[in-house]
Amino acid sequence: MTDTRTRSPARQATRAGGLLPIVPLDASSATPLYDQLYAGLRQRIVDGHLVPGTRLASTRAFALDLGVSRFTVVTAFSSLIAEGYVTTTRGGGTFVARTLPEQMMRVPRRGASRAREAQAARHVEPVGRPTLSERGRALSAVVITGPRNRTGEPRPFRPRRPPLDCFPFALWARVVRRQWRAFQYELLDYGDPAGYRPLRESIAAHVAATRGVRCSADQVVVTSGAQQAFDLLARLLLDPGDAVWIEEPGYIDLRGALVAAGARLVPVPVDADGLDVAAGIRLGPDARVVCVSPSHQYPMGSTLSATRRFALLSWAERAGAWIIEDDYDSYFRYRGRPLPALQTLDAERHRANGATTRQAAARADRVVYVGTFSKTMFPSLRLGYCVVPDALVDAVVNARAVADRNSPLADQAALAAFIDGGHYDRHLRRVRATCVERYEAMRHHVARSLDGAVVLAPSSAGTHMVGWLTRGARDDSPLDVRVSAAATEDGMVIFPLRRYYLGPPPDNGIVLGYGGLTPPLIGSGIRRLARILERVGAM
Repeated sequence: MTDTRTRSPARQATRAGGLLPIVPLDASSATPLYDQLYAGLRQRIVDGHLVPGTRLASTRAFALDLGVSRFTVVTAFSSLIAEGYVTTTRGGGTFVARTLPEQMMRVPRRGASRAREAQAARHVEPVGRPTLSERGRALSAVVITGPRNRTGEPRPFRPRRPPLDCFPFALWARVVRRQWRAFQYELLDYGDPAGYRPLRESIAAHVAATRGVRCSADQVVVTSGAQQAFDLLARLLLDPGDAVWIEEPGYIDLRGALVAAGARLVPVPVDADGLDVAAGIRLGPDARVVCVSPSHQYPMGSTLSATRRFALLSWAERAGAWIIEDDYDSYFRYRGRPLPALQTLDAERHRANGATTRQAAARADRVVYVGTFSKTMFPSLRLGYCVVPDALVDAVVNARAVADRNSPLADQAALAAFIDGGHYDRHLRRVRATCVERYEAMRHHVARSLDGAVVLAPSSAGTHMVGWLTRGARDDSPLDVRVSAAATEDGMVIFPLRRYYLGPPPDNGIVLGYGGLTPPLIGSGIRRLARILERVGAM
């Protein structure tokens, strides 16, 4: 007999200060209960039955009223929040969002003013309302931002956050003031789309000394973070429908840039040795571009082995494919020295085979090296760079001009002075030491407070870890989703590892960022996580 769970219309419509709408749930359906609840609430919001600003009842009230697990409700609410249909503040309740895409495209209702009705009457109603393009719909499905932080305080365990608390604020302020006093109106004018020349020279010298990258300042293009570099390169190197290798699991922001360019994504598995090149050749032999993070793969943390580096470079040369090298977190390494950049290795490979320096450089012109200052300085600086082969320089510079002309000259001038003064190298050493301390704090508190319920994957670099949930039975939603939803309810950010997969994901992996957390915050966050695991039955 079908168990259909609904609330009787005769019952009170509100509870605990919020509305409890009627949502039918069918326990015998193959669709999980949390998906049914999400779809039911979303439809009522889109149809206007739940008007913007309406306060909804608490997740506990929903769970009691519908006779389901509270985590079923939390999971449904998390999806609605992520897609912008409802908003929530800690301790303030959950409300239907006041601005919805559907509302902005809806014909005005009876309550509209006479002036608006008269204006509408003068126009013929279109046959169909405007919609997103196919590529626009695909891009909208790649959500790269997490829950908003309205307090500004670091939240456990949001990944990809550097230790901002150890940034030299006073020193940076002095450097910025010095640039304004020295240049004044010159910093107000348009700049070179390739970037401020002294900064490009500083970057070229820095990556040559620290990563072995062989380039001149003319090959460096300054961008608004690594994300803009990915976006420009995807649009320049790919036609719609072209195949591109991406790491599986992999970096969502990069995936978004590729989807925006209309690329055909080929997920290539990642293991302990990094990108599986043999699998990539088998899955996408016609790929035009390979996107890889050889120094520290996100989110799994593996390093591309030397054998696979040479295999990838050899295949790319035979196939005529480009390689976009994301040098993610190469500076935050705890053990051993990082392997050379692919860009360096390609030139050395050709010289080892008897090519002259000029011939080697020409043959190696297929790797584009991408770096950023968002993780080593601070994210809002929005300065990154790409080192491109000579043949691509003009095209990339022109694309940068079309996108947004140039990054603020004052920021570029200050960063150049910061690097040239030796402050950047000293800051990197301090940040690396801070990250090692926080890495050890993570391992200590997980071992002490979680009693084996979470096993941390091996890691040798970076500001995050992957944790594997070892206990807990499958309920009406996967274990990692339940933990993530409960963490959101508790004011924390814990992404399920499935977020980074295109194909079938594991259901027991979570991503724990620690770079932006002091050791005391790490300890308190792990203790909060322990209470969450107990509530969801994973301890």
